[in-house]
Amino acid sequence: MTNRQRTTILVNGTRYEREVEPRLSLADFLRHELHLGGTHVGCEHGICGVCTVLIDGRSARSCLTLAVQADGAEITTVEGLRDAETGQLHPIQQAFIDAHGLQCGFCTPGFLMTTLELLRDNPQPSDDEIREALGGNLCRCTGYQSIVESVRLAASRLRG
Repeated sequence: MTNRQRTTILVNGTRYEREVEPRLSLADFLRHELHLGGTHVGCEHGICGVCTVLIDGRSARSCLTLAVQADGAEITTVEGLRDAETGQLHPIQQAFIDAHGLQCGFCTPGFLMTTLELLRDNPQPSDDEIREALGGNLCRCTGYQSIVESVRLAASRLRG
């Protein structure tokens, strides 16, 4: 007999109610219950940052958060960045493309979500502030300079 718990979560503006195992991670809930594959799973220890989502507006590692802990919360995933009506990419997404801040793309969702929080809280960060904010996200491909340039470009575009 399983001990499932009813969990209600608002994800990218849509309300979901599910019966879930208490030990199910939020990352697995998003990927397997809601079929939102943009949240990647890397280290499963909270070190790499690829599973980063926003929970009630704050970045969090979805591999370390249980789905039942997110009951009643508002979650934003990388899928929530794109304009739902027009399909247009978020300025942060477009900046990462334009400034070559991604290569294989595996780490990109975590960087995008972390950048969203950073630029919401600090619309004009210095390069050191960008590096500090992104310090918990790992990338094996880009060498980070293009990621910093992508964040700088996104900040400029968001400021208008």
